Amino acid sequence: MSRSRSFTSEGRDRSGEVGGLGPASRKPPLWMHAVEYDFGRLSADERYKLLVSFVGPRPIALVTTLGPEGIKNAAPMSFFNVFAQTPPLLILGLQDRPSGAHEDTTRNILETREFVVNLVDETIARQMVVCAIEFPPEVDEVRTAGLTWRESAAVRPGRIGEAPAAFECRLERAIEYPSRWIVFGEVAYMHVRDACIDPETMRVRPENYCPIARLHGDNYVLARNQYVLRKMSYEEWCRREAASGS
Repeated sequence: MSRSRSFTSEGRDRSGEVGGLGPASRKPPLWMHAVEYDFGRLSADERYKLLVSFVGPRPIALVTTLGPEGIKNAAPMSFFNVFAQTPPLLILGLQDRPSGAHEDTTRNILETREFVVNLVDETIARQMVVCAIEFPPEVDEVRTAGLTWRESAAVRPGRIGEAPAAFECRLERAIEYPSRWIVFGEVAYMHVRDACIDPETMRVRPENYCPIARLHGDNYVLARNQYVLRKMSYEEWCRREAASGS
C-alpha cells in the first residue's frame, strides 16, 4: 500500500501531521520552485484547465428550473457560491454553448426569473452526474436520473426531494459576459433535511451533512474529514505573543 509523503523546502516530512497543519508559530515553508503562466498568452482551454484545477474544491449547485412550456430541468454547476446574507444572495456562473445559444438552465432562469439551488451530498452524487449529461431540452433530467421533484413553497420550479438542502431563489440580477452569465439569486425559502440541522440553534450537524465538492476533471471530494481551526481575537493573539516573549 502506497503512502503519500509531502516534503517542504526544508526537507521535513509533513505526512504525519493532521491536515498538514503545524503550530501557528511555525513559519510556513518557502517553496523553492514555481511554474508560472502569463494568462494573457494562454488559450481559453488552457486558462479553464488551470482555473478549475486549482480553484477548489468548489461546492455544487444542482439547479432546477422550469422551461416556458413547463419542462422540468436539472443541471449541476460548480461555478457557484454564497454571495451575501443581506439580501440573501447565491451566485452562479453559467456558460453558453459553443454555438452561442443559452444552456437550458440559463434560458429558463432569464425567462422565468426563478430557480432552485439543491445542494449535493454522496447520496445523490451519481444522480447529479446523470443530470450533467447534455440531454435534449424536452428531457426531464430529474425523472431520468431517478430523483424526485417536490413542489416548492415560494417559486414555481420544484426542488429535489432527496437533496440535503434546497434554496428557492428569485433572479435578483444577471450580468452578461461574452459567452457567460453571472446570475444572482435572492433566496426566498429554504428546505433542510432534518438530520442535517439543529432546528433550535440553526447550526449544521456536520456528522450528518457531508456535501461533495468538485475538484478537477471528474474528481470530487467528500467533506467527511473535517477539523476545527478557530480564529483568535486580536486580544488573544497579543496575550499569546506576550506569553511566548515575542
